Amino acid sequence: MSLQSALDALNQKRYQEAVELLEQFCRDSVEHNSSDYLSAQMWLMKAYQATGETEKAKALCQKLIMSENPQARSWAEQASQSFRQTPPKASQKAGRAATTGMKLAMGGVGGSLALASGVTMTLLFGMVLALGLSLVFILGNDNPLQGLAIAIGITLVFNIAAFFISPFIMDLTQGWLYQTRWVELAEVETLSPETAKVIRQVCEQKKLKTPRLGIIDDQNPTAFTYGSLPNSARLVVSQGLFTYLDDDEIATVYAHELGHIVHWDFAVMTVASTLVQICYLIYSTARRFGRGGGDSKIKDAMQTAALVAYVFYVIGTYLVLYLSRTREYFADHFAAESTGNPNGLSRALVKIAYGILEEGSRTQEPSRLIEGTRALGIYDHKAAASTGTAYRIASDTQKIGRVFLWDMFNPWGRWMELNSTHPLTGKRVRALSNYAEQLGLPTEFDMGRVIGEGKTLNKSRLYGNFFLDVVLYGAETIGFFAGLVTGVILLSSSQNTGLVLGAPLIGLGIGILIKALVMFPDYKQAPETDILTLMSDPYASPLRGQPAKLEGQLIGRGDAGYKFGSDLKIQDRSGMLYLHYASRFGPIGNFLFGMKRVQSLIGEQVGAVGWFRRGVAPWMDLIQLQSENGTIVNSYHRFWSFILGGGSIILGVVLIMFLSRS
Repeated sequence: MSLQSALDALNQKRYQEAVELLEQFCRDSVEHNSSDYLSAQMWLMKAYQATGETEKAKALCQKLIMSENPQARSWAEQASQSFRQTPPKASQKAGRAATTGMKLAMGGVGGSLALASGVTMTLLFGMVLALGLSLVFILGNDNPLQGLAIAIGITLVFNIAAFFISPFIMDLTQGWLYQTRWVELAEVETLSPETAKVIRQVCEQKKLKTPRLGIIDDQNPTAFTYGSLPNSARLVVSQGLFTYLDDDEIATVYAHELGHIVHWDFAVMTVASTLVQICYLIYSTARRFGRGGGDSKIKDAMQTAALVAYVFYVIGTYLVLYLSRTREYFADHFAAESTGNPNGLSRALVKIAYGILEEGSRTQEPSRLIEGTRALGIYDHKAAASTGTAYRIASDTQKIGRVFLWDMFNPWGRWMELNSTHPLTGKRVRALSNYAEQLGLPTEFDMGRVIGEGKTLNKSRLYGNFFLDVVLYGAETIGFFAGLVTGVILLSSSQNTGLVLGAPLIGLGIGILIKALVMFPDYKQAPETDILTLMSDPYASPLRGQPAKLEGQLIGRGDAGYKFGSDLKIQDRSGMLYLHYASRFGPIGNFLFGMKRVQSLIGEQVGAVGWFRRGVAPWMDLIQLQSENGTIVNSYHRFWSFILGGGSIILGVVLIMFLSRS
């Protein structure tokens, strides 16, 4: 069969015939890197689109994007734009206030930005001062103190300089990594007229210069602000913001970023981060002196100082994270007041999640822009999966709102949020809904109904085992230290030094085994479900795995920026989910699987069985993957937990027995 006959059928719009001819040609081809084969693949993708077989066209496009042929790869990247969907429209769009500038009560949401900033800065300064004074009074030695003082002085000078120079460094970085294009307000006005109006209004009211405005040619929707002083701030957005959001929603995003400038919180974050760095510097310096030779008193003091400094560093990190989350609430509040459109910002947050999810489904690795600006951006892309999944298929806003139940009512949500730079989406939308109610507006995503449903959730199921689960979540660490304490106690009545080494390993192993029994329940009766249903479960947990079966397409790797990553992304009709793979041969097996097998699986329709888990980002620990052509991939999470747990116990027992004889 000739390739020309297939092309003739395609040109004459005999699409079904063209599909059959091109499929036959591709099956018969031996050399898959030949120009004829690649041309056939490209024409076949067009034929699939013409016959309405969109999923097949997408899968073929993904394969071509990964082609070694640069022309085929470039063509496929351009062709992928044709799959970009217009975001679904909600059945009814909640309204906005007729006027702007009305004062809105936050009702305790996010606490107090001034208090959070003040407490964070005071505590961090106090920590650094206490560490410095402790070294002065304990050591009584000039040399270590002088070195530490010089180190702190250099750190302060460096960070003060960095505070003012960093915006220019970031300008260069933005241009190099993301090709940021600096634009005038007039160009922004052509893209979003209301945005230009909001910028002029806020800058006039707050006596600010218009920020330097940038646009990045990336379809992942995001926005962020940086700089050292309000009048020299930069406000950058991606092109995706204009693709996925409506005019009024874009304006609320810009207003949110202007809120960061008005509140000076980006400058406070810079100083707070500097103080945390100083705590870490004291820790590393004291630890180095504590390991050196010399006076034992100095060494003991340095080791104590290192321990205290590290504790302060950890506390400081969580204070900065708290400050980061608080400032997002206040920027949301500022946007609601300055635009009179809290519902618009609610929609914007959800559409940004949807846009990140959509763009992620077209590439095998997350965007460098989204990864690199996670802390700065308006939205944490790690939380995009659940919200974006709901918006992707739901014209009914109630379905979208249900995914927020976990954010607002599950105690694991509060626990996981402690390590996040952004509040959970559900909490932000709930706060914005409160502002809408104050303005006398209906709320977006039917949040009143969602909150009502949350109040009817089974509290014993939510909280009954939570504290036990938190303990089990850290069972390995608890077991290790419990074993260490036990070993030290037993050592006082025994001469067996192996107890100090063996008992912690036994405790570690017991902790791993107990945790594994909870994390990996029986999966033989795993129900068939879809991704949206899993993400809408308000009782989901990062610890207690929920057995589930999914049907979908593998669309890429789950490891950001790792060419040989073994984790995968699966997409069904309702959304996208990460699959976490574990080889029976450990890290080496994971590497070999990622290097040799993952690429051939991408684009395949598969059935997946695993344990679903929900944190800030949801995922599934894979048990088995089976493709349509019969390929089976097994994953061994539970196996490795038992191996590590049992191995630790055996090693601990062997150490105790061996050292008892010596």
